[in-house]
Amino acid sequence: MSLQLYNTLSRSKEKFVPVSEGHVGIYYCGPTVYSDPHLGHARAPVLFDVLRRWLRHRGYRVRLVSNITDVGHLVDDADEGEDKLLKRAALERLEPMEVADKYFWSYQDALSLLNVERPDITPRATGHITEQIELIQELIRRGVAYEADGSVYFSVDSWDGYGRLSGRTAEDQEAGARVAVRSEKRDPRDFALWKKAEDGHIMQWPSPWGRGYPGWHIECTAMSVKYLGAEFDIHGGGLDLVFPHHEAELAQANGAGLPFARYWMHFNMITLEGEKMSKSRDHFVTLEELFSRFDPGAVRFYLLRAHYRSVVDFTEEGLETALQALRRLRETYRDLNRRVSEPDSGARHPALDVYRDQFTAAMDDDLNTPQAIAALFEAVRDINRTLAGTDIPVDYLKAAQALFADLFDGVLGLHGEPAADSGDSDQLAGVIELLLELRQRARLNRDFEASDRIRDRLAELGVVIEDTAEGSRWKLQ
Repeated sequence: MSLQLYNTLSRSKEKFVPVSEGHVGIYYCGPTVYSDPHLGHARAPVLFDVLRRWLRHRGYRVRLVSNITDVGHLVDDADEGEDKLLKRAALERLEPMEVADKYFWSYQDALSLLNVERPDITPRATGHITEQIELIQELIRRGVAYEADGSVYFSVDSWDGYGRLSGRTAEDQEAGARVAVRSEKRDPRDFALWKKAEDGHIMQWPSPWGRGYPGWHIECTAMSVKYLGAEFDIHGGGLDLVFPHHEAELAQANGAGLPFARYWMHFNMITLEGEKMSKSRDHFVTLEELFSRFDPGAVRFYLLRAHYRSVVDFTEEGLETALQALRRLRETYRDLNRRVSEPDSGARHPALDVYRDQFTAAMDDDLNTPQAIAALFEAVRDINRTLAGTDIPVDYLKAAQALFADLFDGVLGLHGEPAADSGDSDQLAGVIELLLELRQRARLNRDFEASDRIRDRLAELGVVIEDTAEGSRWKLQ
């Protein structure tokens, strides 16, 4: 089966065919860096991290680009009002770039804990003003944009394709306009490409239309095309970005004569108590808060247990359940790593190939991570039954370890150990192994009181000892 992806543009699953054979270009909209990242900000990087890992597993070379918005994103995603970053800068009494850097690194630190690999390119809007101005000039030249009193607007009425991504009619578009028509706008649906800077506006640049700053939508169009080309493979983001942001991006690109993205991937929302997380309503949970109480790997696992096009309603009970399930997978992986001295990523065994096939079929079916994870749990049952026996074939052990290394760790990025313990995992294992040696020595000396004391004390600390014909094994509860 070939890889199938749901394309918002066609509203159907399509066979994935890249623009250039063997190469894939992906762009997804990153955050506006004006406050600490919350759980809702984690879904995009985790999703596209797994997509990139899967594409590489399938043999593709991938370039992943994700931007940082540090100017032009106004309150309520409108063409009027305060810049979100400037508003925060005034509140914290900092320079705008201080705010951008502060929350940019907060975001990056959170992604590292989630085991998200960095994008290949992370462009900032403020670093690409020239490209945005050039694109706006081309739109004016082609007659689909106009200047008015120092600002420039895209003329929706002049572009018949506007609405084909979101499926909105002209009436829907007008009803969805966030603000009343400004006097210089020809149509309430028109959106800003360049905004005239009002007196006292800190972030502004010279342009052919006077000093100003870019509109939010033009930024992503300019940056994605610069690094991925006039036509590239995948553009992604949340469903809340389909309109107006991605609709505007597509109109700008096509209006300038650029084919733009072939596939549009949109993930659904993360809700809290049934409502979308929102900073404006103080209705969210920060990643820093979550990581102080839960293993970040469990948060990643929690997100992957739901299909990316499904709503995730966050609850601590659900996260705790995910943590317990993740521990089962980690225990098996840890056991295999202890038994296999020389891992072989190419190892296969007929008894385990069925689980690889199930995993592959799930991932190729629009990145169905819940079904892929289900395949791993099926594999765990088979593997643990085999490990409980005697005379385990070496090729089976190597194939089982390779399956987890390739898919659980390599594709899903879930690690074999909790991220919070990753720095101490080797030391912890060494200490436990030493205690098991002391316990075994006590048993050989028929000092069963000491042997039982070590076992019971370890159990109190969450380390379960299993005595088998091949020796003692341990696992964390």
